[in-house]
Amino acid sequence: MALFTQNSAYALVTALAAQRPVHAAFAWLRRNARKLMDWQMELVAIPAPPFGEQARSQWLAARFAEAGLSGVRTDDAGNVLATLAAAKLPPESTGPVVILSAHIDTVFPAGTPLRPVLSEVDGFCRLQAPGASDNATGVVGLLAIAHALVQSRMELPAPLVFLGNVGEEGEGDLRGIRHLYGQRTLAGRVVAHIVLDGAGCDSAVTQALGSRRYQVTISGPGGHSFTDAGTPNPIAALAAALAVLSRTPLPDEPRTTLNLGTIHGGTSVNSIPESVTASIDFRSTSAEQLLRLEAALRRAVEEAVEQCNAMVTATAAKSRGPLTFGIAKIGDRPAGALAADSPLLEALRAVDRHMNLKTDLRLGSTDANLPLSLGIPALSLGAGGEGGGAHTQAEWFSSRGRDVGLKRVLLLTLAMVEWAAGQ
Repeated sequence: MALFTQNSAYALVTALAAQRPVHAAFAWLRRNARKLMDWQMELVAIPAPPFGEQARSQWLAARFAEAGLSGVRTDDAGNVLATLAAAKLPPESTGPVVILSAHIDTVFPAGTPLRPVLSEVDGFCRLQAPGASDNATGVVGLLAIAHALVQSRMELPAPLVFLGNVGEEGEGDLRGIRHLYGQRTLAGRVVAHIVLDGAGCDSAVTQALGSRRYQVTISGPGGHSFTDAGTPNPIAALAAALAVLSRTPLPDEPRTTLNLGTIHGGTSVNSIPESVTASIDFRSTSAEQLLRLEAALRRAVEEAVEQCNAMVTATAAKSRGPLTFGIAKIGDRPAGALAADSPLLEALRAVDRHMNLKTDLRLGSTDANLPLSLGIPALSLGAGGEGGGAHTQAEWFSSRGRDVGLKRVLLLTLAMVEWAAGQ
């Protein structure tokens, strides 16, 4: 892939910002601030718990069609896709594409009360509701960019794919983005992926924090605490395994963490449990460290179970049977990083320079993890405005600064589409 230099990226962004259709797109964003907030009010009132995003998929598909995008469709995972075609390429073109995406799911379980409250604070609209910022802001930003480009009659040199994806939060484990990149017809054409996630215009996630989550289950015959004494206890074995695991050395660089999240099991204080489970979370920017921790987990559990079973055999204690164990991976977000000389990063720097902004490059876990792990230039950034209380029922969003954030996204997206056309 051809690289941008600082100067060539800045020259391109400056030239784009001077174009009449781009001025028209900026004007559309200014004129329609209330429309954007109305969309956001509608969206947050639609439940989208993990694995329950269907209603939002339908809503977004209808909004994409209203915007005038082509090829609006919902895939097997529930992702909603639409395209703004290249002006001078045939519809059946198989050349490079750029993706602009936002996740439509929330962390809130089914049944969570959704009562959006809109008010005015210091002359700006303020919306309070679960998911008001994460990620209603990103989804509305997606719609805003689509409408602004269509209404301004902007002619693109390469296709721009708009994606509202499912499964970013928690147990979703990036399933929407995984499904997309598992479809090689489209995935093989992606040369840049820009993720809109939450509010703000002063940061970008360019380093993907990898995570792996496991559920450990240790099982045995169980029994009465007195009459079946000597039967190996799953809780004792699990406790021994977790104690060993917790002492695993962790490097400061690359930063790596280990968390013992939950333990469930047992029936009563006078019962030997039949099973016990624990959930464990590993995080690192290094795939090698995640593999090392997985190996440490498996070794600790296997040895603890073997020792408990061997103890029963050695003492000839009365036992109703041995312990068994299972380790299931329940989450896997790959690590990765945007190269320092990536055209996407150079374009972002050029947009910052043009708009007199300063972007703080951060580490995080977002939909960008997956393309970054595949070597595809990707980053995640806010869609403007201000937000707070993420993942709580008091979550809020303010429209203060939304226009700046959306201009930033628009210029970055257009710069990458121009770059894609030359690949």
